[in-house]
Amino acid sequence: MMPSACDSLIEDIEDMVSSSDPTPYERQSVRKSIIPRSRRKKELLNNEELQADSLIPGTQRIWMKTWGCSHNNSDGEYMAGQLAASGYRMTDDPTEADLWLLNSCTVKNPAEDHFRNSIKKAQEQDKKVVVAGCVPQAQPRMEYLKGLSIIGVQQIDRVVEVVDEAVKGHSVRLLGQKKDGGRRLGGARLDLPKIRKNPLIEIISINTGCLNACTYCKTKHARGDLASYPIEELVERTRQSFQEGVCEIWLTSEDTGAYGRDIGTDLPTLLWRLVEEIPEGAMLRLGMTNPPYILEHLEAMANILNHPRVYAFLHVPVQSASDSVLMDMKREYCNDDFKRVVDFLQERVPGVTIATDIICGFPGETEEDFQETVDLVKCYRFPSLFINQFYPRPGTPAAKMEQVPAHVKKQRTKELSQLFHSYNPYDHKVGERQHVLVTEESFDAQYYVAHNKFYEQVLVPKRAEFKGKMIEVDIYEAGKHFLKGQPVEDSKPFTPSIAAPLQKGEVSGLVQEYMANGVQGPASVSSSCTFLIGSYSVDREVLKKLGIGLALAAAILAFIVEKLY
Repeated sequence: MMPSACDSLIEDIEDMVSSSDPTPYERQSVRKSIIPRSRRKKELLNNEELQADSLIPGTQRIWMKTWGCSHNNSDGEYMAGQLAASGYRMTDDPTEADLWLLNSCTVKNPAEDHFRNSIKKAQEQDKKVVVAGCVPQAQPRMEYLKGLSIIGVQQIDRVVEVVDEAVKGHSVRLLGQKKDGGRRLGGARLDLPKIRKNPLIEIISINTGCLNACTYCKTKHARGDLASYPIEELVERTRQSFQEGVCEIWLTSEDTGAYGRDIGTDLPTLLWRLVEEIPEGAMLRLGMTNPPYILEHLEAMANILNHPRVYAFLHVPVQSASDSVLMDMKREYCNDDFKRVVDFLQERVPGVTIATDIICGFPGETEEDFQETVDLVKCYRFPSLFINQFYPRPGTPAAKMEQVPAHVKKQRTKELSQLFHSYNPYDHKVGERQHVLVTEESFDAQYYVAHNKFYEQVLVPKRAEFKGKMIEVDIYEAGKHFLKGQPVEDSKPFTPSIAAPLQKGEVSGLVQEYMANGVQGPASVSSSCTFLIGSYSVDREVLKKLGIGLALAAAILAFIVEKLY
């Protein structure tokens, strides 16, 4: 079978695009004018939009779906921000979108199945499709990806280029790695425009990839070996986030504990620098770390987790308590190593929350192996436990091993889940008075969700004055996964943010992006968009009254700015 154009040996077009090519802002600037169809004034309605040529990139609506970890969610926020900054309109309604951007996860089979089904659904509805994330990065030649445009995990800063081409019916695949002098970089710039899913929370990827070679892991095929961002870039991103009203920082990566080993530094050094930037009342949450690398920094990590502006929370996946299974997984630690981490932190950080992961039914796991894992859970009674039935991922060594029968895997998963739900880790918290940071709304929309020092979920009354504030509560109820708190009378909410947070859907970092180009451009692209030219501003409602769409306004703005400057 002859290969398609997308199956050529060149999987990236880096060699065809140079650093001198136009940025999204400059791309708008070269559009000298866009002339809408002539209309009689009486035909203009407030809710009408520009009826431009549908093939003009930057005029379409885009719906984005992200699966997987917080690193993937951060990538999705960056892609949404760049597209909105370029004139595209992000929508929460997939039916009204012209293009679907699907940001995938390759950790488990169900996540990939949902991703594949979404592609099929989009094609059935005649939607343009662009795919991103770990699935196409690891397996770009899968049959169901044939003919689709792909954004590699290190190419998210070029999402506008790919979407522009996809809108015009072209297929583009950017899968290359970012390098500087031969050294692999952590990924795209951290100061790119982004739309935070929650304007109060900034997710920062501190590194990509890892140093392990776990036999069950497909993510390694996509994210590759460890590549860390320099400390100064991470400090600057943190500083910028707080200047935009964020009150909580999440540090994420495939393995935060390995941070810096490729650039001559380490995680504690980074954390102490970041702590200096955290305003009073704001908080930092550390992401997942594997046992081997945190073992070297236990004393330093205990000191950091005790800091008042750092959650006393650590996610340390054990996967199995059987040394035999851990060896087959190539996890590079034993059960005693994991216990040492937990025991040390519980002693030095009173009340610390240790979250962990367990895989049930890994190839070769015997009943004795599984019972060792059960005994570990009985011993530590983890308040946060992620239980996963083993799924063999194509192309991984574990997929070639002799598999545990499906009914056995299912039974072990059920047994461990029943054990986890047999104890209530928060009952002893009832009656305590705690300070909690309110950042989200509960799924049922009945409460606001806050977290205490130990990153335990505390539900509080849904009062507008609490959102984004540190408040004092009395704990009056405990559930399996939550606490409920009653605000203390005469206790005033404390505002940790040093600036007003952005509105939901508003683009972060646009001012910096435009100032880097020597001009002042749009302050945001959102439902309440305001364009700035010198001291003049034009609200989106005015544009609606004039019958001018967002894309045309952006083009006109770019033209005027080019003439002025």
